[in-house]
Amino acid sequence: MSYLKIEGLTKTYNGELKALDALSLDIAKAERWSIIGASGSGKSTLLKLIAGMEVQDDGVVYLEGEKILNPEQKLVAGYDELQLVKQDNGLFPLSTVAENISRPLLQYDKDYAAERLETLLQVFGLADKRDNYPRQLSGGQQQKVAIARALSLEPEVLLLDEPFSSLDSLQKRGLLDELNLIFKSLEITVIMVTHDIQDALLLTENLCVLSEGKLLRQGKVKDIYKNPETAYVAGFFGPLNQIPGKPNQYLRPSSIVNSTEKGKLKGKVLLNRYFPEFDLLTVKVPGKSLPWQITRLERDVSEGASIYMSWEEDKILLLEDI
Repeated sequence: MSYLKIEGLTKTYNGELKALDALSLDIAKAERWSIIGASGSGKSTLLKLIAGMEVQDDGVVYLEGEKILNPEQKLVAGYDELQLVKQDNGLFPLSTVAENISRPLLQYDKDYAAERLETLLQVFGLADKRDNYPRQLSGGQQQKVAIARALSLEPEVLLLDEPFSSLDSLQKRGLLDELNLIFKSLEITVIMVTHDIQDALLLTENLCVLSEGKLLRQGKVKDIYKNPETAYVAGFFGPLNQIPGKPNQYLRPSSIVNSTEKGKLKGKVLLNRYFPEFDLLTVKVPGKSLPWQITRLERDVSEGASIYMSWEEDKILLLEDI
């Protein structure tokens, strides 16, 4: 039996806009999942329904076989076992780090609350910040406080709704590495909504891709990367280059070998941008295809120059449109 089971969730707003369309998903204990999709694809709605904070039109959520009731079925919406952390961290500005983390524990035994606070301060590396106020913390530290507060009640499932989107890349990269280790050590189930595939790759090993409320792909990240099935799904992992004259055949930049002398396809370099590991080239190709993006290790090609591109047939992605 699944640890967290989602069956046929459907949600419509204003009687017209279908945010979720009969979505089903099975999640095992201690798995970490990312939900990715374009804006309006239903990602945040799904988290609210899982948490019991929103009323669905149809479908049901089970946690360890227990039905999760929505606000129309339960006097006080939500569950201690399911904690949701939003993009707006919701910290109390006039409360210290320690006070923010321990706020959900106010009605609990004082000894337990004190012990739980000390544990979380140590786990999240916040012991030296316990008396600081949110304004005295970096963005990454504030998010750690928000997540520590959500974990104060020892939930079974942690739901993250784009909590890192306001952080700069340097802050975010270190924070996600740290959280990955913390979540593994706690053996907690994590479901994160994100629009950034890099966040998903750094924090989770499973992925589901939504489009207009429908679940297009689900499974291990590496399996979806190898077999995305649609151009929409494949596009989250990076640029796609459509082979001229073959509408459903694509190549990733990493699958293309390029040369200044010969190859299957000749193009003209429109842009050359410096990256630390390679030059990123935008190349005009014959026909009506959009310009390609390719990488070149040798830094010997100028804008306006000709370049030849080749590839192995088994590197071609056969992708459907949606």
